Amino acid sequence: MRASHLVGSASLFVFACGAAPHAGAPATAAGSAASAAPVTAGSFATTTVALPGGGPDGITMDYLLYDPRTDAVWVPAGNTGSVDVIDVATGKLSRIVGFATLEVERRGGQRLLGPSAAALGDRGTVYIGSRGDSTICALDETSFAKRACHQLDATPDGIAYVATTHEVWVTTPRDRSIRVLDAVTLAQKARLAFDGAPEGFAPDDTRGRFYTNLEDKDVTLAIDLASHETVATWKSGCGEDGPHGLRLAEPDGVLLVACTNRLESLDVAHDGAPLSTIETGDGVDDFDYSATDHRVYVAAAKAATLTVVALDPSGKLAMLASVPTPTGARNGVVTSGGSVYLAHSRASELVVVAPRAR
Repeated sequence: MRASHLVGSASLFVFACGAAPHAGAPATAAGSAASAAPVTAGSFATTTVALPGGGPDGITMDYLLYDPRTDAVWVPAGNTGSVDVIDVATGKLSRIVGFATLEVERRGGQRLLGPSAAALGDRGTVYIGSRGDSTICALDETSFAKRACHQLDATPDGIAYVATTHEVWVTTPRDRSIRVLDAVTLAQKARLAFDGAPEGFAPDDTRGRFYTNLEDKDVTLAIDLASHETVATWKSGCGEDGPHGLRLAEPDGVLLVACTNRLESLDVAHDGAPLSTIETGDGVDDFDYSATDHRVYVAAAKAATLTVVALDPSGKLAMLASVPTPTGARNGVVTSGGSVYLAHSRASELVVVAPRAR
């Protein structure tokens, strides 16, 4: 039985968008996955955080964010028109409301769209993307005040801040493009067109690249940050469903690619050569990587598991633990303390998988 984690008193912040609203143990110091200390599912405890505003269909959640500067998890809570910010240390939940929502028809039914993605910038900034009115907004990470907003002419999906160019890159898969925005003003600087739908993102400041997938083409692209040219195309091998989330172990040049039922690692310095593969169970979308202890956390929504994986500098993946989760829990983000927060939309909650105290 899952315990319920009750959050503390909630704070409320009203936010108006610029557009009118629509109706366990780490790997060794050498980083060797093979020599990682044993970890089991029993090494973790699972609790939940209830989110406000959920109806019969729950709360639509996609990309979460962990902000290590404030030790907070940001949750764009789509159909509620709000972003919930949870203080990891205290459990206090603060709501930023006033984001636009938009009702659309999807798969034969009506769906309410709203804020859907969060990304960490510099200078105390968090970027929020909303499908409700196609805006990207910069917020202060402590006061939650709006700094700037920009409305795109296409629906945003993933967001990533690129430090070397001081830009925000936004995937817009329905438009088969990526939009490049100025990190301060959020004015659009470029539109990069592709012959497929961009999915996933991983900036590489060391090599001056940006990685994304074309989900419907089963390929992963390397894009030059300066010229915006696609400099490499690698076959992902994920199959018909294509590749989804991406993360980069930047110093080692290891790109992690999520397929629907497994995790792969590629060598970006050697033309995307495959390095390792590990099965995760079905229903993987996005995932997270902790550079501190070289662990990857992959939630499979259909298989109802969180797979904890060790990554060594050579790109080898090794299973550490498979932790049971509720069906539908996905897209986890890991905190500096090793807790993983998973979106569980149907139940209007976050599932928290945390290391047990030793």
